[in-house]
Amino acid sequence: MLERFAATAALVLTLALPAVAEARPWAWLGVRIRDMSEQEMEEISAKHGIREGFGVVIVEVMEDTPAARSGLQNGDIVVAVNGRPVTETRLLQRLIGSTSPDTDTRLTVLRQEGRRQVGVRLATMPREIVGERVAAEFGFALREVGAQGELGGARPAAGAPTVAAVVRGGAAEKAGLMVGDVLLQIRDRAVVTREAAREALSDVPLDQPLSLTVQREGERFRVVVPAPPGIVEPTRQPR
Repeated sequence: MLERFAATAALVLTLALPAVAEARPWAWLGVRIRDMSEQEMEEISAKHGIREGFGVVIVEVMEDTPAARSGLQNGDIVVAVNGRPVTETRLLQRLIGSTSPDTDTRLTVLRQEGRRQVGVRLATMPREIVGERVAAEFGFALREVGAQGELGGARPAAGAPTVAAVVRGGAAEKAGLMVGDVLLQIRDRAVVTREAAREALSDVPLDQPLSLTVQREGERFRVVVPAPPGIVEPTRQPR
């Protein structure tokens, strides 16, 4: 999530989703995750065997989610989904997101006491999380500007949706989006809060470029973020 979206992304990412016959909703686990550090990888290799020097750390298990109901815990290290090794956050997100909701899924996790299998029934991703996920696919994450926040001498309205992180080498960075940019419009839709931005992003197709109107250092201009490669467009939630 960033540390490459370390804890900013709720599982709500540079591997392509597997092709499917038809679009469908994203499934949801309900955790915040981050990639492992090199030191952590070395420790895991030493403790669990050289083949276990990879995985994704669960930073937070969100309340009333499939993860919470399954017994997943903060600090669990996910090393496989249905037997497929998990090496980074983006892969875990896509393995979960490309699974049908209401599917029973088996996670292999590492804890202090050793390895265990955790069964979880996935749910449909909530609409507000879909907005975060779409932003992540395009390579950025949002936050709100505080009441006293200033950017380049221009003071945006409190609560304005602001770019908090940009993935290195991602579509957003290549398009010129920068940390601190304030979003004014998403496509042709004006946004004044982070919630409004997430709502607008939840309707954005992933197979088309994303047009953003941003404010930076008091100037207003347009940024067009190219569509992420290899994305299967999911069915949107009903409004």
